[in-house]
Amino acid sequence: MQKTQFKTQRKVQKDQTRKLIIETAFGQFAQNGIITTRTVDIANAAKVSHGTVFAHFSTQEELLNAVIEELGDRITTRLHELVACNTTLREVLQAHLKGLKEFEDFYTRLVIESRLLPKSSRNVLTLIQSSISFHICQAADREIKIGSINPYPIHLLFNTWIGLIHYYLTNNDLFAPEESVLERYGQELLEHYMSMITTKALIT
Repeated sequence: MQKTQFKTQRKVQKDQTRKLIIETAFGQFAQNGIITTRTVDIANAAKVSHGTVFAHFSTQEELLNAVIEELGDRITTRLHELVACNTTLREVLQAHLKGLKEFEDFYTRLVIESRLLPKSSRNVLTLIQSSISFHICQAADREIKIGSINPYPIHLLFNTWIGLIHYYLTNNDLFAPEESVLERYGQELLEHYMSMITTKALIT
């Protein structure tokens, strides 16, 4: 009984340490850049030994992939819930913005440095974007069928939305220096996007 309890406590502690490392990595990657941040920087910021980081993640690439996966899980879980409830495209996009806003600095680094990331990390990011695209396009397809938005190709609907967001994020020094771009412009971008795709009959 005591042995089982000890194993359970160790697993809880191990899971907590892993979570701490991931959360700390979010901040370090966002603040210092993904490519330039070292595992020792993350260990120091998390106040754990360098060896502890490698006890949970065998390489920095593995740690980065775990951080990207965590980002994706937090965003797509909410989108999945909304799409399952047959909510509007606007509400799904608002949830997407809210999720991105929570990790805006890290996500911006991902967008800017994506071509410099290891192939496995780029693949993880691509899978996440595909999942987000699926959920957004499900909502869009439903509204196309009822005639509330124009019947554009689904891939253009997603790529136009994500391109708009990425443009503002990667030029945050122009649009909102020292501020959150999505906090300042998110709703405006959403309204602009919806006005572009909404059928004219509904606008007038």
